[in-house]
Amino acid sequence: MSALHAIELTLDEEQRDCYQEITNVAMGQAADLLARLLDVYVILPIPNVNLLEVTELQMALSELENSQSVSAVCQGFIGAGISGEALLIFNDASFEDIARLMDFEGEVDDSSEVELLTDVASILNGACLNGIAQQLDVNFSLGHPVVLGQHCSISDLVKAENKQWKKALAIEINYHIKDYDIDCDLLLLFTEDSLLSLNHRISFLL
Repeated sequence: MSALHAIELTLDEEQRDCYQEITNVAMGQAADLLARLLDVYVILPIPNVNLLEVTELQMALSELENSQSVSAVCQGFIGAGISGEALLIFNDASFEDIARLMDFEGEVDDSSEVELLTDVASILNGACLNGIAQQLDVNFSLGHPVVLGQHCSISDLVKAENKQWKKALAIEINYHIKDYDIDCDLLLLFTEDSLLSLNHRISFLL
């Protein structure tokens, strides 16, 4: 057993508050970027921060299901001993408004939906992750966004996102774009192997 796995991974209240504040700052930067890039106002609630078992993540995903079907994009990131995935979940009712937001011309079909999903994911994920990376003094390399499912159920999404880890630091952010029917949940999932590096870096901020 490695030294990492011999240590009990925990998240105390002070650490949770610190991750929440870091995410708040990053979200503010992301909202500002979106306002300038897309000329929109983004409504952002306080993020939720938790250390989750994989079964608890599946339950958390199920609680996000507020419509009959969803579409989701996953984007990996890695840097300075920290790795994870950004999981962006869209309510399908928002596709026409996503097209309007991105100035997309033409009919919205399955192919164009993939393009719209990956474009929006790149903007939202990149803006938030860059804000977090700056505060932690790291550089994240982002993978290409991958569409996990279109018009699928949360249960299908959970199967697609079935990972071989036991715990993850999960940060849930809800984006609502004013004057558009666009609601999406961004789940930042940091792997359990990242926790020691993350906690070490935030110790300088506490």
